[in-house]
Amino acid sequence: MKPTVLRGITVLLAVIMISLPAAIAFKKQWVPDTFVRGPGVTRTGTLSEYFDGLRGTVQEVPYYLLEGSEKGGTIVLWGGTHPVEPAGVLASDLLIENARLTQGRIFVIPQANFNGYTNTKIGMGDIDRYRIPTDFGHRTFRLGGRGTNPVCQWPDPDVYTNAVTGQSLAGEESRNLNRTHPGTPHGYLTEKGSFALLELIRKEKADIAIDLHEAPPDRPLVNAMAVHERAKALASVAILNLELQGIKMRLEISPKHLRGLSHREIGDYTQALAVLMETQSPYHGPLRGRSDEKSLLTAKDEFLVLASRMGRTSVKHPPEGVPIDVRVARHVASIIALADAFTELYPDKPIKIEGMPSYEEMVRNGIGHYMREVK
Repeated sequence: MKPTVLRGITVLLAVIMISLPAAIAFKKQWVPDTFVRGPGVTRTGTLSEYFDGLRGTVQEVPYYLLEGSEKGGTIVLWGGTHPVEPAGVLASDLLIENARLTQGRIFVIPQANFNGYTNTKIGMGDIDRYRIPTDFGHRTFRLGGRGTNPVCQWPDPDVYTNAVTGQSLAGEESRNLNRTHPGTPHGYLTEKGSFALLELIRKEKADIAIDLHEAPPDRPLVNAMAVHERAKALASVAILNLELQGIKMRLEISPKHLRGLSHREIGDYTQALAVLMETQSPYHGPLRGRSDEKSLLTAKDEFLVLASRMGRTSVKHPPEGVPIDVRVARHVASIIALADAFTELYPDKPIKIEGMPSYEEMVRNGIGHYMREVK
């Protein structure tokens, strides 16, 4: 065999050996996460039922419906607007697997930017999945990027202008589900996903819309509810109820000049009372340290502790971190508090949730204790 042919074969084999693990990881990232249907789930479907423009696309977002035996109000809630923020996904999972409604309905969307879980943020060294310890081993969930996979929505414009509000932002924000609201049926894939979400809210006449997030401590919305002005009374009652449980939560009214955000556009373009909630996680912030599973789940970060001492964060970051159990427990407790507050304010449309662990139980036992085994 000629030396040049041998060298060519050697190079080809080396390329295959280097590329194969990346190809396997790429394909694995497209395998959907499993959410086990609990006793309260009465129906599942996708947002393409409300907007046919998503049918057959990579953004055909799944939902889970929990219904009580008696009529009442309706909540639509979702995690995964930003797939790099796991607490909203895990809070949604606990609801799907444990919650039972006696009155009213809840539509749960665990991963609103469904396609965003097929990739991680470019150049950040983020992990692609994480494990939650349970009573039967571990449950594994994907971590994604901040927006829609650029492979599926390309190229980014130089400047993204929201088709409805007219607000202009950096081009990559066209893939950010929390900048494309209220969406449009004729725009980018992410805008179509936003439009489908709002169509669900409108067509099901939802009373409350809840968007679950996480934020690093240098951001101003950590441990806060950002609400449309029509939802101020609802959030105020809920926050008072949380205070009685020892859970501190701030109230922020949505600024009218910041467009594209769920707490502004859903309140303006639907009948629902719009609420966005943030827990404290340093993982995707600019001041954090290493990107690994431990950092994601414990939120222990010496760099953020130092930044807090220097006054560079909006809230203090404790040396012991903010574990995922605490962050998920805050979301779950806040969802229940909002349902209870709505029932108190609108007794003719009650929303009553049973079967969920308390905040103290989730923190003490870990959220994995309340997860079901995937079979």
